[in-house]
Amino acid sequence: MVFEGSSAAISHTGKVRSNNQDSGYSGANLFVVADGMGGHAGGDVASTLAIARMEALDHAYASTDDAQAELQAAATTAAGDLVQASKERPELAGLGTTLCAVVMVDDHAVIGHIGDSRIYLYRDDALTQITTDHTFVQRLVDSGRITLEEARYHPRRSVLMRVLSDMDIAPDLDMFVMPARPGDRWLLCSDGLSGVVDDEHIAKAMRLGLAPGRTADNLLKQALDGGAPDNVTIVLVDVGGAHPLSSGTPTIVGAASNPSELPVPAPRPSLTGWLHPVLQAANEPSHFEPDSDDFFEEIIEEDRRRARRRRFAWLFALFLAVLALVGAGFLAYNWTQTRYFVGADDDSVVIYRGVQQSIGPLSLSTEVKDTGILLADLQSYQRSSVERTINARSLADAEAITDRLAKMVLPVEPPLPQPSPTATTEVPTP
Repeated sequence: MVFEGSSAAISHTGKVRSNNQDSGYSGANLFVVADGMGGHAGGDVASTLAIARMEALDHAYASTDDAQAELQAAATTAAGDLVQASKERPELAGLGTTLCAVVMVDDHAVIGHIGDSRIYLYRDDALTQITTDHTFVQRLVDSGRITLEEARYHPRRSVLMRVLSDMDIAPDLDMFVMPARPGDRWLLCSDGLSGVVDDEHIAKAMRLGLAPGRTADNLLKQALDGGAPDNVTIVLVDVGGAHPLSSGTPTIVGAASNPSELPVPAPRPSLTGWLHPVLQAANEPSHFEPDSDDFFEEIIEEDRRRARRRRFAWLFALFLAVLALVGAGFLAYNWTQTRYFVGADDDSVVIYRGVQQSIGPLSLSTEVKDTGILLADLQSYQRSSVERTINARSLADAEAITDRLAKMVLPVEPPLPQPSPTATTEVPTP
């Protein structure tokens, strides 16, 4: 059974939105999250109307079939309420809401889901996403066109293919029944949480074993620390086995907790989307597009065109960058060729044009003139200076330097005269 105090619900506007369009419900047998959409003033109305219809389901059931039938009927009625609301208030046309609900029937959970709000099950130390998002990017994932990681950053991650809306009076909910076990923990959340906090960190928060209220606070803090560009709604429930109706006052959070007709202030501008790709995607308002193959293929083709344009833009930018580098290199090389210095060749003094550096195998200097001055003829300090190179302002300056060096060449001493052989004079013998 679900014990008193073993469930929690929390909802937060987030750091960017100025109003809360999410709604959440945590009761005795019923747990719901609805994420409204359809304009700044329409989303809160849509989620509030959905919760108002769902509340009546919070009672005991004879069977899971009865619970499924009532859940589908309540969703259909809620869709009719949205149609009526848009007729009475034309400015709300296009409003809609996601819906994920868990109805506990003895030792089973009846699941109803439409949109991209999610239901997770934490069981045996493992987190499992129970629902499948009704989004454009999820269909891309299902068809193998992109990966789950790519879906998190896809520019169309906010496009919903199925929601409760004023465009369809017969919503197509995903409905199924799952067995509930003692120790199960169910998490229902809007994409304000799942779009910012990944499954690994959600599981880590669950693994701490804290009470539902503290766990929900932990998850909300992670979403806020991540920028919280959207409303964040979390409903947590711990299951202890068979689940008869329990007593207690239900908890309603978000827009449904304070329905109002007061004007809604304009949203605050934010730079959040510039700072993180995931947050940028999450910050884009969700919108509904009909779930049709024609629309799907049209969007696929549009994405292909966008990808081609993006590739062309990247290639063009790369070409410009390479061109700029080549141009800068050409200008730099030309500048080096206006420089001169005096240096040493193998055994003589040489005037060079360029600079002393090299780029890999490419030398930035060329020989202009071999002066014929031998290094061996220079004083030791002059020879050392030449070997280290002497910078010159111009060719004329370099020639002046070599002229001075030529004047300092060690004089060549003439060879010592060799003594002539001594002549011998014969003394006549008397």
